Amino acid sequence: MSSLVKEELAKRLFGPRRRRLQEFIEVEGSGAGRCYLCAAVTKSEEVEICMVKHWRVDQEEKYEIVEKWFLKDLEMIDGKEADTDNPYFDMHFHKVYNLEAYSCASKYTFARTLSKLNEMYLKKDLKIVNFDDTYLNDDSIWSSNNRDCLVLMRICFYASNLLCLSLCPLS
Repeated sequence: MSSLVKEELAKRLFGPRRRRLQEFIEVEGSGAGRCYLCAAVTKSEEVEICMVKHWRVDQEEKYEIVEKWFLKDLEMIDGKEADTDNPYFDMHFHKVYNLEAYSCASKYTFARTLSKLNEMYLKKDLKIVNFDDTYLNDDSIWSSNNRDCLVLMRICFYASNLLCLSLCPLS
């Protein structure tokens, strides 16, 4: 499903504006419809971060960019709490934007994407705080093209270990 949405966003919204959509995640928005946080690269190799509103009118899908920032203006991404499974994070531009991703895994996916785009195009000191570095780095054992599933698998692994430990008798 997400690949279809990505394809649709790329074709209808970013392609005509001559931008390459790199990644998107669903975030909580106000009102009807869905909201997506997108990272795209312009023809002049600037990285844009956009908030896109998605809604349906009759049988037609509509997309609109409602907020736009540049990666060069992003000072910090704060994952709130690295040791808990939560979808909340803040993006610090000239103002702090509080966001809620669809899942903790998608929050990490977006942070990884911004980190990679920063390395490729800006090479600036982008602060990424309150994220578990294991899930952000490509050199980790958990990295692959399907990172969301691997993050979820790692969380399940930790949860099963905690369950086993809690069932052990303390003699």
